[in-house]
Amino acid sequence: MSEVTILIVEDELLIAKNLTLKLKRLGYKVSEIVSSGAEAIATVNLNKPDLILMDIAIKGDLDGIETMEKIKQIDDIPVIYLTAYADEKTMERAEKTGSCGYLLKPFKDKELREIIKMVLTKHRLGD
Repeated sequence: MSEVTILIVEDELLIAKNLTLKLKRLGYKVSEIVSSGAEAIATVNLNKPDLILMDIAIKGDLDGIETMEKIKQIDDIPVIYLTAYADEKTMERAEKTGSCGYLLKPFKDKELREIIKMVLTKHRLGD
């Protein structure tokens, strides 16, 4: 099986770098780190990752939820939201996009590993 590539969409560079280190320790390849919805969409158009870890509250014209809606029009790439904001309204918006789940920041390596494993398995089975 080929190496799993993950796109990180996170506008806080320190968080993105720490996440990259965690993912590498878990055996994943980070294809790129981008900080805006527009960059994420452009990256997906050029180089489709196996999975996207998307901060809900990215800065710019598009938040993570709006970005995911646009990405889903391009390709069926599974997305896991990263968020420090789990308020009801935000989570309702996120649910409507068909995301594969979310992690509340800060999260443990074990939580990251398990959700990625679950999402990739489910996606490969076509569920």
